[in-house]
Amino acid sequence: MPNSEYNDVEGGMGIVARRILAYIVLILLTVLCLFWFYVLFINSTRSNAELNRGFTLLPSTYFAQNLDNVIHGTLPIFKGMLNSFIVAASAAILSTYFSAMTAYAIHVYDFKAKKAIFTFILAVMMIPTQVTALGFVSLVNKMKLTNTFIPLIIPAIAAPAIFYYMKQYMESALPHAIVEAARIDGSPEYKTFNTISLPIMKPAMAVQLIFSFVANWNNYFTPALVLNKDNVKTLPILIAQLRAADFLKFDMGQVYVAIALSIAPVIVVYLCLSRFIVGGVAVGSVKG
Repeated sequence: MPNSEYNDVEGGMGIVARRILAYIVLILLTVLCLFWFYVLFINSTRSNAELNRGFTLLPSTYFAQNLDNVIHGTLPIFKGMLNSFIVAASAAILSTYFSAMTAYAIHVYDFKAKKAIFTFILAVMMIPTQVTALGFVSLVNKMKLTNTFIPLIIPAIAAPAIFYYMKQYMESALPHAIVEAARIDGSPEYKTFNTISLPIMKPAMAVQLIFSFVANWNNYFTPALVLNKDNVKTLPILIAQLRAADFLKFDMGQVYVAIALSIAPVIVVYLCLSRFIVGGVAVGSVKG
């Protein structure tokens, strides 16, 4: 066999070996990621007594009973799911839209304070939520917005991380020539943003909708500061209350069922928008 053909065969075998290795690693990572969902499902089918005896890989028969205990328990779990969905969906949609609008203004327009504003927004991103918590709670109390969703939705609109991602995405996917062409054709700025720019940014917006929804859905810190009534509490607070019950009422099976229920909407949102993730992350990270 000539050397060139031998090298081609050897190179082809090397590519196949690397591909097989890549698939093995991906399969292992997938199994590791999904294993914890399996553990959650198994534990949600077991009673509190069975859970105290240790872990098993086989499901039990207490899922219906645990679910019934959650539904007819003292805490309004399904009302908490609805509250969490309202807060998470509203905050995700508004923060993504207005962050895209802010990034569009910084990207398209040229004005003196442009760099200063961009730097200021990035600086705000470095401030932890816990630092401003005391002042935030004091302001909410003075405005009499305690036990409402307004303090959880309106402040979430200012999302520096989403703004930065959108800005970087626009630099890769939104040429100034497209905006200039729309202006020459007489398109108003607001219409240009909504009908031309937003469709181009659809992958990035889908990615940020997922991330923002999950972050707000899982948020415990801020809702715990401003929500005191059970009928307006979000799901993470109610699950924490289930875990904090005294030993006579504590039922770990109910906790696992509640956690399983809390994951379901996140999975639905992910499945609806996941087809945009690869394209959105790949293009948006080009200049990140």
